[in-house]
This record gives sequence, C-alpha cells and structure tokens, in this order.
Amino acid sequence: MAAADVPNLTEERLAQPGDPCVMTIFGASGDLTKRKLIPALYNLARENFLSKEFAIVGFARRAMTSETFREKITQDIKEFVTGQFDPDLWHWFVRRLYYVVGDLQDSSAYQKLRDLLAQIDKDHGTRGNYFYYLATAPEFFAPVVQQLGAAGLLHEDNGQWRRVIIEKPFGHDLDSARALNQEIRAVLPERQIYRIDHYLGKETVQNILVFRFANGIFEPIWNRRYIDHVQITAAESVGVEGRGGYYDGAGALRDMVPNHLMQLLTLTGMEPPTSFEADAVRDEQTKILRAIQPLTPEEVISRTVRGQYGAGTSKGERIPAYRAEPRVAPDSATETFVAMKLSIDNWRWADVPFYLRTGKSLPKRVTEITIQFKRAPFILFRKTAVDRLTPNQLVLHIQPDEGISLRFDAKVPGPVVRLGAVNMDFRYTDYFGSTPSTGYERLMYDCMIGDATLFQRADMVEAGWSVVAPILDVWKALPPRQFPNYATGTWGPKAADELLERDGRQWRRIEL
Repeated sequence: MAAADVPNLTEERLAQPGDPCVMTIFGASGDLTKRKLIPALYNLARENFLSKEFAIVGFARRAMTSETFREKITQDIKEFVTGQFDPDLWHWFVRRLYYVVGDLQDSSAYQKLRDLLAQIDKDHGTRGNYFYYLATAPEFFAPVVQQLGAAGLLHEDNGQWRRVIIEKPFGHDLDSARALNQEIRAVLPERQIYRIDHYLGKETVQNILVFRFANGIFEPIWNRRYIDHVQITAAESVGVEGRGGYYDGAGALRDMVPNHLMQLLTLTGMEPPTSFEADAVRDEQTKILRAIQPLTPEEVISRTVRGQYGAGTSKGERIPAYRAEPRVAPDSATETFVAMKLSIDNWRWADVPFYLRTGKSLPKRVTEITIQFKRAPFILFRKTAVDRLTPNQLVLHIQPDEGISLRFDAKVPGPVVRLGAVNMDFRYTDYFGSTPSTGYERLMYDCMIGDATLFQRADMVEAGWSVVAPILDVWKALPPRQFPNYATGTWGPKAADELLERDGRQWRRIEL
C-alpha cells in the first residue's frame, strides 16, 4: 500500500474529499480533542471525506513529543471511537499527527508552529492550507488569533487559505461579544472566521431546511394561520459533571440560549433563502433574530423562568443538589434551568409564541422542536362520542434519536365515532442506517471546503446576545429567592408549567 493511500475506502463512494490542509488544535491535550475532534476526523477518513494530503498538529502546554502525542491519541481513540476501529486506517491516520509544546501567549511557540507547518507542507503535500481550531478557554480566543496574525500564519496568498474555528462561548454578554468580534476582526476578515456550534452538526438540524423547503405540503402551512405555537426543548439528564467552576460563572441562559436554542429557533422560523450559499442562509437567520421582540423588564418577570436543581434521584442514583457540586458556591444563585416565551414580530409569525426551555438534571436527555398546529373546528363532532379534538403536532427530534414524527387523529374502528391519536414516525437509522458520528464531522468538513453556512456570523452572535441581554439585566438586579426550586429528575420548576398554562397550553409530554 502506498503511503498516501487510505485503506478500506471504496472508489464507488460519491464523497468529495476536503481540500489538502493541516488542522492545528489549540488546547490539544483537553477532553474535546480526544472525545470529539479526533474521532470526528477519523470518521471523515473512513468515509473518504478527508483528503489524502492531510495532517493534524496538536498545540498545548503539556510536555509531549509528536511520538508521545501519537501514543496518547491511539489510546484515546480506542475508547472514544464512535464506530468500528480499523487498525489499517488508524496506521495511515496516526502518522499524520504532530505536536508543538507551547504557551498560548508565547510568540516563540508560534514560530515553532510555523516551521513545523512548512515541513508538513513538504512531507504531506498540504499546499499551505491551514485551519486552526481554538479548543481553549474563551479568554484565549483573541490572544491566539493575534499571535497567529503576528506570526504570519493567517495571511492568504497564491491560492492558499487560512481559517479559524472558534468554540463557544463567544462572549458572556452583548458587550463582551462585540468586543471579541472587534478584536478578532482586527486581525481576520469575516470570511476566515468560523464560529462553531456543534448542535448544527446534527442531521435533523441540517434537515430542518430540507424538510421545510423541499416538501410542498409543509411550507404553505408553516405560518401563523395554521400554527398555534412552537416549543423548543434542550434537556440534559446529567448535572454539571465536574464543570462547576465554569458553569457557576455562566449558567443555563448564557450556556445554551444565545447559541444553541437561537440556532434552532432561526432555522425553524426563517424565510426561504435564495440559495444554500452561506450568507444567503445566515441573512435570513439574522432577520429572525432581529424580529424577536425585546422583552421589557416587566415581561422578563412574567415571561421567563429560572430554576436550580436540588437533590434528587435520577435513574436510581442519588444526585446531590447543584450547590453541593464541586467548585460551586454553597449559596450560588446560578440558574441550571431556563424557560421563556418569545414573540417574533413579522408577517409569518405574529402572535405565534415560541416557548423555549433548557436545563440540567431533568428526567431525560433530549432535544426537540415541537410545531403545534391550531385545532380544527369542532362542529362536525358535536353529536358524537368525541368530546374534544387534539391538535396536530409535528416533532423534529434532534437528539438522541434523530428523526421526525407527526401526530394526528384517526377514527377508532367500530360503529361509534371515536378518535385515537396516531403517530407517524421517521427515524434516520431506520431509513438510512446508522452512520458513526460525533456531531463535528460535517462542521469540520465544511471548514475544509470553505462552506460557512452552519457557522455563526458576527451579526448573528450579537443578535443572539441582544435577545438575552434584558433577561440578564433583570436577573442580575433581582436575585432568585427560592433556589433550589426543582428536584433532580423532574421537568423543572412549577413556574415553567405555569408559563404555558396561563396561555391555555402545556409542554409536550416527552416519553421517558
């Protein structure tokens, strides 16, 4: 087998491999690298989406050589690989791993990186195309970009490209997000910046646009004439899992709403873009964010709910209260649950509420979007055994079981008119099989080919923070008085149910 040949990859595949390039991971000794990034790259290689002219450089303070880095990653991949492990493919892959020891703010380390990248270009034919993944603490985002710029590692010429992938959180409020955008864009133009949100790597999230705009039976009814309301749920069954130091300074609102939930909301609510070009899609997403009506202080109090989990039982295990978690203040006022009611003031969605909720230590790990349609007129059924009509629901299941389901009523067999709820379920694994995935494969592949559609633009980030800014202000001024206010293993505080009950609605019942 030639050194450049990737084994066990059939020529019949229609995949177009990414461009020849080198990926440098800053913070390469951390969990994200071993749990998600390396397994995702391995999956891309297995599916023939990775160029044969490809290499990876790990950059971190931990003292390692390229050889010890390879040994470490080899042990990690066996634990975190999402599909079957192929030793021959890994033999090809591991020879493309390199390592640089350095402090993120040490200019000499970036000179070492520059020399290594030049050598890799010669050895692997990567053609001077580089992308950098910032798997670091947020305070290093701007310094790393500035150091890369000073070292000449972001300059593009002779057809070479340079791109930077930046993890969340992108700022901790509107002002810090704007400042970070300004710092980074002083070094990089927007087209080289890829702000990643791994939720957009989910198949069902990507399928929202296809489902809406490729099916003539849904787009005509995707509006306020037929839809009663929309629910977006992102629930986690675990607590903070040792991340108390980070989480206690962030909370559920900052951690989930401006990024993950806003992405789901915009894809659900956006107008049809003129094409699948990155800016065409992101223009429409930004319009939706700007159309969300800002909450007044009074509306923050009446339309938002915050909660913090107390001790409880989950899957038979006793879970301590949030305030008892390591590196969490014993009197912490940080929320671990958020629910809110938002309104979009445009022609499609006027008077259709969007209810959002997210939280930790809930009964089940699940992310889904529920479209609830308006009830049909009841007049036809007045003289039957039917006492009420159930509204139709369309549910887009994001995780863990990706798919789409539609609930509607059908007549129960027999001489009397009685109705029964029926579910039509589509599951990706049933129709298309199971493809090993970490959720990062599509996003890194898109970066390699220069498609920024699924990455956030600067104005999107700032618009998302603008939505939550009034909530942050009010919650800061009015600390919670009753934390903890929901037990582990429940669906959040009672006030979250009351948020919908006041409107004559209720959260969709999620089966455990």
